[in-house]
Amino acid sequence: MTHERETAPVAAEAAMPRPRARLIDVATAAGVSPKTVSRVINDEAGVLPGTRDRVLGAVRELGFVPDRSARELKRRDADTIGILIDAISDPFFATFVSVVEELAVAEGLSVIFASTGYDAARERAQLDRLTGHRLAGLIVAPVAVPAATLAGLRTRFPVACIDRARSGIDAVVIDDFGAAAEATAALISRGHRRVAFMGEDVPYPTVSDRLAGYRSALEAAGVAFDPSLVVTHERFGRGEAAEASRLLEREDAPTALLCATSLAAISTVRAIRAKGLRMPALVSFGDFTLAEVLEPGITFVDHDPRLLALAAFRLLRERAERPDEGPARVVVPTRLVPRGSGEIPAPESSASAPSVDAPDAVRSASPTDAPAGRGAVSSAAAPFAGAGSARVEPLPGAFLEPAVALAATALSLARPEPSGDASASASEPIGAS
Repeated sequence: MTHERETAPVAAEAAMPRPRARLIDVATAAGVSPKTVSRVINDEAGVLPGTRDRVLGAVRELGFVPDRSARELKRRDADTIGILIDAISDPFFATFVSVVEELAVAEGLSVIFASTGYDAARERAQLDRLTGHRLAGLIVAPVAVPAATLAGLRTRFPVACIDRARSGIDAVVIDDFGAAAEATAALISRGHRRVAFMGEDVPYPTVSDRLAGYRSALEAAGVAFDPSLVVTHERFGRGEAAEASRLLEREDAPTALLCATSLAAISTVRAIRAKGLRMPALVSFGDFTLAEVLEPGITFVDHDPRLLALAAFRLLRERAERPDEGPARVVVPTRLVPRGSGEIPAPESSASAPSVDAPDAVRSASPTDAPAGRGAVSSAAAPFAGAGSARVEPLPGAFLEPAVALAATALSLARPEPSGDASASASEPIGAS
């Protein structure tokens, strides 16, 4: 009886399965580091024969079995493009993300995106979330993230900025200054002397560059700048639309408006309709849904998000193949698309001064009038100059709608300058070596 009582626990213990050995258990038993065990298991060089035999002995003794699924997961190529934008509600970025996704899916990649809401703290949190994935590349519309942070990420995967640039990082941009100047000059050429600027007060240069271009075009045409005609707010919404309507109800109301974003244009048009006000001449920086069916249709500066998306995606894929090159800056040209609202002439009472031809007004600005780091107002037209001689890769069918001159020069790469910034060039398409 005593014998039976003593052997029963032993039999129970023998029936219990032994816990699965871990790599760290093998390392401890062999008296080596986990890295050395990994090298032996993967049959890598650099391990002494005696050490290798000791590790293999521990593997047999402990019954260690490598986790093949984990190894395959580790070796699997990254297959996701991350995108960090301002807001998916912005028509520009909604189209941008959609096009990048189409391009990615065509190459067997997936897309994840997040939005900053124009907030620096949220940008940091979203960037951490995105970069926690195994990314094949990252596209960022930067708000406050410094160049150094993006440069650190660039050691892990290709990084490209969109819409706003960071020193030392690949970027896809447009000439905000020149495009705004061209649009303002076009309004002035219709006889308008009181042109208002409707924008957003945001902590990056996109809108401020457009405001600078607007002011430069006024100066070039001899029109005095009136600060009361500038409406800027952190976010353009109902409150700001109400202020826009108050501006238009003044006795000395502007006869023309330059809306610096499509969201600003939407809010402004909504305010005009709600108040039953007379439609002034209006140009929107960027298109938006149903803009063409309004009466009149909304004239807009076309900085086609489809072309920017195509350029950004190509830049990421090229940088994946040639990580040591760069940084490069892709400048996508713009064009002014007339639909009616931007062609409304000034009332005769307000057009006392002679009107000016828009191209002449743009060219008359001196390069010294432009803010530092940008060219003269005429730089908006510069990307079109080389359209006849530039070698251009065929664009996918979905991107052939823009004018031939636009598509032919949309994807020009810039040569980096010693300062770290890049100057725009239309002479080399993406992929040129």
